[in-house]
Amino acid sequence: MALFKYVAKDEEGNAVNDVIEAKDEIVALDMLRVKNLIIISINEVKQQKGAVSSSKKIKSDELVIFSRQLATMVNAGIPLVQSLDILSEQMESMVFRQMITAVRQDVEAGASLSAALEKHPKVFGVLYTNMVKAGETSGMLDDILDRLAGYLEKSNQLQRKVKSAMVYPAVVTVMAFGITLVLLLKVIPTFKEIFATLGGTLPMPTQILISISDGLRHYFMFAVIVVGIFCFLMMKLVQTPKGRQQFDQLKLNVPVFGPLIKKVAVARFSRTLSTLIRSGVPILGALEIVGKTSGNVIIEMAVDKARVGIREGESIAQPLSKSNAFPPMVTRMISVGEESGELEKMLTKIADFYEDQVDAAVSGLTSLIEPLIIAFLGIVVGSIVIAMFLPIFKITELIG
Repeated sequence: MALFKYVAKDEEGNAVNDVIEAKDEIVALDMLRVKNLIIISINEVKQQKGAVSSSKKIKSDELVIFSRQLATMVNAGIPLVQSLDILSEQMESMVFRQMITAVRQDVEAGASLSAALEKHPKVFGVLYTNMVKAGETSGMLDDILDRLAGYLEKSNQLQRKVKSAMVYPAVVTVMAFGITLVLLLKVIPTFKEIFATLGGTLPMPTQILISISDGLRHYFMFAVIVVGIFCFLMMKLVQTPKGRQQFDQLKLNVPVFGPLIKKVAVARFSRTLSTLIRSGVPILGALEIVGKTSGNVIIEMAVDKARVGIREGESIAQPLSKSNAFPPMVTRMISVGEESGELEKMLTKIADFYEDQVDAAVSGLTSLIEPLIIAFLGIVVGSIVIAMFLPIFKITELIG
């Protein structure tokens, strides 16, 4: 993936100067055209020699600690350069330590903290840098950093809950697939040789199972190659703007998992927008950031329509209600928040409510999936075992 800096104009003729991440320039242009932007110029951002690479993943917990400690130091009156110098010595990750050192050097050279952080977009994203910029402008950098740490903690907690709920079903599914594969490739051929020496006609279930085993053994590599090519083509398709849109729409419509994904997206949208508004980021800029950090193209398109609607004099709730991406309750609560002048508080309540809903949904999903997977594993393995022992039962009856 590469970074491309572009200059464009939106539908209202306003200049847009930003950075986008894409595989190549063609994909980047397609992504910008989907947003109805008129591209003026686009150039790949080349990494300077000696610059710290941010390609390695920085743990979210480290970013939370960094934000919290920097907020404490700024609040205590410690100069920013000295605070960054202290933090660079305390970080366990060598990559993150070098990154903070690079940020300190930029700040010491006269750059603002937000401008220094923008040079590391994979670690300090659009949300982070814009909130820091708002904190610098308002003189409330320590408060903004503390809010950022709280927001990141909430987001990480939500992600962990969803991931932990998926670990057990994934492990059991892989084990079930592996056991079935071993039985078909190794165990059944052994039984086939035994049955061949005994002679006679095999029961129909046993014949079907042996045929499946023979086909899998003879065409195993071919099947692996076909599956690999299919997965590769699907990944390429998802990387295109239209393919990504269809894939994200499919995720929201998948039975059982779709509602959970939508609840996570709504909770993330509400929490992010609430944090940005509370930090003093203008509503149009806040919506643009929320769209980019939503993680779902359908949500991003709905938020972009809301931005266009606000420019035309509409409220936030009106265009959001027209899209099917947000539940009616959410748009009604946002509308009430706008009318009462307490949009930030209402968004926080929405985020809290949907995070609780995610907790309940994850617990229910886990309790539902576990018996289903165990039953599936029992049926598959049990069917194979029964099909293998049917001829033995038949021989035993004949001997008796």
